[in-house]
Amino acid sequence: MLKLIYTETGLHIEQVNAPLESLVAQRVVLAMRAGQSLCVQTGRASFLIPARAQGLILLEHALGNADLHDKLHDISLTVVDAEFLEVGVTGSWLTVDRDDEEGIFLTETAEAIEYLLHDLWQATQSPAYLYLGH
Repeated sequence: MLKLIYTETGLHIEQVNAPLESLVAQRVVLAMRAGQSLCVQTGRASFLIPARAQGLILLEHALGNADLHDKLHDISLTVVDAEFLEVGVTGSWLTVDRDDEEGIFLTETAEAIEYLLHDLWQATQSPAYLYLGH
């Protein structure tokens, strides 16, 4: 499963080896014990990756692989401009308030796709990558 954490300062993506239902249940229990509200809703999230990022071809190939289609949950790659692509995924949004822009988005798909998405995003976050203007 991929965990996309949207905060005031940006986005962080983690690959988590737990079923989506387990993580949602843990968050519900944590919110109850802390006396906080928790909104859980299905939806769509997205993030940008550079159009020339290394590894993008592997991701495109994996998304086109017929053997993985039964495990794919509506993942899309959309050209934003000459510099960026938008990766869109479906999943569950967890936040304190329904209209919050900060929260956690959980999505589950084929493990190979999760690995490629996480690896691609992580590689494009390094200071060296950003400094070189990729």
